[in-house]
Amino acid sequence: MSDSQDNYEKWPFVPAKSALLVIDMQNDFVREGAIMEVPDAKTQLEGIAGLIESCRTQDIPVIYTVHQTDPRYNPLEIASFPHLKTAGMREGTDGIEVVSELTPRAGDYVLRKRRYSAFFQTDLEMILRNMKVESPIDTLIICGTVTNICCESTARDAYFRDFKVVFGSDVCSALSEEAHVATLANMELFGRVMSAQQIIEKLKA
Repeated sequence: MSDSQDNYEKWPFVPAKSALLVIDMQNDFVREGAIMEVPDAKTQLEGIAGLIESCRTQDIPVIYTVHQTDPRYNPLEIASFPHLKTAGMREGTDGIEVVSELTPRAGDYVLRKRRYSAFFQTDLEMILRNMKVESPIDTLIICGTVTNICCESTARDAYFRDFKVVFGSDVCSALSEEAHVATLANMELFGRVMSAQQIIEKLKA
């Protein structure tokens, strides 16, 4: 499915007009025993690190998102995940910091958000529209966690804002294989589903 020629040729993927979004690869999701642990997330650190490095080499902007929550501002999220009522993903804690294996560097962006979509009530769209005026960004490469929650929400919102979406099939992680596969099927409509290696090869072309 994700490697089909029809999908691959859907629209031009221009590296110079692309940015990489690394969604919520923070301690509270990635570390073993963390309050919101996604077990598959830590197995994808190497693949995501390789994708980040390839983007940096090609002067493609890297934007990290980190998710934070608070019962006062996220009541519906707390209702879905009651164990977050007293702890987890709190501002000022180590839990919302990007994992050390993917540490942001000077020139990268770190965007804090309170909803699943990285676009909702954040400066993401403004940043994207203005960071490369000479070659405006029109394509977003998405990797990270959770596939069917924050990654998919961000991808859909990107599509609604007329950004092309490249969704990393093996550099996104979910709590179940079924949820992951279902989102990849959805993303065939909203963008291109490509493996990390396919993306890297395209960036180098």
